[in-house]
Amino acid sequence: MSEAEDRKPQSDEARGAFDPEITSEFAIPAGFAAPRGVAEPETTSEFAVPEGLDVQHSHGEEVEGSAFSPPHTYSSKQAPAAFTPGTGIPAISLTKDVPWQDRMRTMLRMPVAERPAPEHTPKTEDDGPAVPRVLDLTLRIGELLLAGGEGAEDVEAAMFAVCRSYGLDRCEPNVTFTLLSISHQPSLVDDPVTASRTVRRRAVDYTRLAAVFQLVDDLSDPETHLSLEESYRRLAEIRRNRHPYPGWALTLAGGLLAGAASVLVGGDWLVFVAAAVGAMLGDRLAWLCAGRGLPEFYQFTVAAMPPAAIGVALTVAHVDVKASAVITGGLFALLPGRALVAGVQDGLTGFYITASARLLEVLYLFVGIVVGVLVVLYFGVNLGAKLNPDAALGISQRPALQIAASMLLSLTFAILLQQEKSTVLWVTLNGGVAWTVYGALHYPGGLSPVASTAVAAGLVGLFGQLLSRYRFASALPYTTAAIGPLLPGSATYFGLLATAQNEVDKGLVSLATAASLAMAIAIGVNLGSEISRLFLRVPGAASAAGRRAAKRTRGF
Repeated sequence: MSEAEDRKPQSDEARGAFDPEITSEFAIPAGFAAPRGVAEPETTSEFAVPEGLDVQHSHGEEVEGSAFSPPHTYSSKQAPAAFTPGTGIPAISLTKDVPWQDRMRTMLRMPVAERPAPEHTPKTEDDGPAVPRVLDLTLRIGELLLAGGEGAEDVEAAMFAVCRSYGLDRCEPNVTFTLLSISHQPSLVDDPVTASRTVRRRAVDYTRLAAVFQLVDDLSDPETHLSLEESYRRLAEIRRNRHPYPGWALTLAGGLLAGAASVLVGGDWLVFVAAAVGAMLGDRLAWLCAGRGLPEFYQFTVAAMPPAAIGVALTVAHVDVKASAVITGGLFALLPGRALVAGVQDGLTGFYITASARLLEVLYLFVGIVVGVLVVLYFGVNLGAKLNPDAALGISQRPALQIAASMLLSLTFAILLQQEKSTVLWVTLNGGVAWTVYGALHYPGGLSPVASTAVAAGLVGLFGQLLSRYRFASALPYTTAAIGPLLPGSATYFGLLATAQNEVDKGLVSLATAASLAMAIAIGVNLGSEISRLFLRVPGAASAAGRRAAKRTRGF
């Protein structure tokens, strides 16, 4: 027989003839009884209940269990005491006469096992409301706060406060730029319940924001018993409420804001009128683009063109005005100072994903403004417009007029933010104080613009935090509009002008100065808020004082 014939595969009959005893390694050896039953038994896993071990349910039927199933002797109402470490659990004393933001922020920074249990004061029937409905209400409240521009840390504190008010103490809220989620696990052996909600639209309305804060404050008050249905009703009223100011008032406020900003940088009454008209035209064009569904990037691009076009037109017509003041005033109404402060605050408090998203949004909006102004300046330079970047050095010092203009700017900024009428006066005074401090440090004191801006913004944040604690409300209505006079409008304009005139080096230096001023504003506002907490009573025992925030003094 040849070698090729030896390598041929043999048929089953041939193999069976040579070795009839060949079986599979999974076959039952001889001498063992075959399993009962006609069908082949199903394959089981190592987590299956072994034969002979009966796991009985409470009703007597046999059920499949797992390592995560609670024992049949366990009762959630009579749960055993949690594990206590050898060093003991520090006593936490949370006083009730401090704002709920401080109490909730303190507990969020504690481990879950060390948080004090809430007082059992059910808001509805004897057993309390259903957990999914409480989580849904919590997410809807957090959505309104995040869409209104509130910082991620304060949104988490508000969500945690709502859950605790209905007896859900083992909750973990999570806030990102577009997604809210919350998880509740009654005990270590119970299944967690998780819900999430996406934030798709952002509307600036500080009146609605203040109403949501009041709702959370009422829920956190142990003497105010709000049922779940009552909370839903109030939340629906907040969402249905119309804005306190009509559209024409917002357009007029935008024009007055631009005019006041032009006076801050040395403009006269003619510049005031030109800047106001340009800002109002830009606002109407932005409304038209928004009605057609264009993204905010193009809205800012279109809104930045009319003020720049009016400034260039006045220069080409040889009208004796400061065109730089006209364009700078129009930029003040567009600079995203609110989003910048919120983004830096989220980064400083450890919410890096949300901070990155907010700062990226600021970058896109700023690029939209740059594109709109640069297009107009490019055509203006080609038409022979004599736009002088050295005009930045000619800002006259008119203290009384500039303080009045700064207060008008803060007033109109508050109207654009849809603030409550009771807070407009406070933020107007805060803006006047901010510009007074900046002018005193920069002009007579000779301090650099960045340092002067940081100090003034710090006072804005400090006063805003104190006013918010006095009124038990959010600090945003008292700080956002007050930083309006400090926004780097002139540095932004001169950087863009130098870039349009092919002086890229000067343009980059001026834009870097604008970025430094913006960061100084954001850090100063946040630092002022944190300084206020150093001198005010914060809940928490001394033994847990070192655990309220993470301590990391090195880069690893």
